[in-house]
Amino acid sequence: MKYSKIIKGSFLSRPNRFIAKVLIDGNEETVHVKNTGRCRELLIPGVTVYLYVSDNPSRKTKYDLIAVEKIRDGKTPLLVNMDSQVPNTVAHEWLRESGLFSENALIRREVTYGKSRFDFYIEDGERKAFLEVKGVTLENDGVASFPDAPTERGVKHINELTECVKNGYEGYILFVIQMKEILFMTPNDVTHKAFGDALRNAEKSGVKILAVDCVITPDSIICDKNVEVKL
Repeated sequence: MKYSKIIKGSFLSRPNRFIAKVLIDGNEETVHVKNTGRCRELLIPGVTVYLYVSDNPSRKTKYDLIAVEKIRDGKTPLLVNMDSQVPNTVAHEWLRESGLFSENALIRREVTYGKSRFDFYIEDGERKAFLEVKGVTLENDGVASFPDAPTERGVKHINELTECVKNGYEGYILFVIQMKEILFMTPNDVTHKAFGDALRNAEKSGVKILAVDCVITPDSIICDKNVEVKL
């Protein structure tokens, strides 16, 4: 996926989870943050951020904060895409190239089954599958983890996907890690053990747990290589 117009800024502060103050060409601007997670390890005063410039004149803010150069001790900054709306888009692109399904597979987005709505539904011959996507921006010493804040909604999705498998469907959870230089992926039990427990139970019940890293530039993101998941 490629963004149409990106500019660079310097992060100042985050008054609330929806907006940030960013210095752009010497001027302080209010920008929309396209990730309502905590992102405390990313949004540190003074870090370089990248902003999408909207051409919609009716918007309250002209800019969307979509990427940040994460500061690391003794290493060059790591470019992290933190746009929470982009993982489903790049996952859709990845599904067509991954070999997980055939090139003729029918892929539909945002499909309801029972009381649940899943990110993807795939039909491939006799195969019928649901796939849920989780974007990952939390990293520590090369280890990616999810979530960065408690997510009862995430637990609900995992449990409902497990039920789909019990009803004869294939089930997949895909962690889209929005950066490179990742050794492996793991659930963040310290932040939300219930999510990790649900993930481990889902895996035992037949849900496939996948992770893929991404090549990131200031104006693009694309899924790249499979990453080992350690539960």
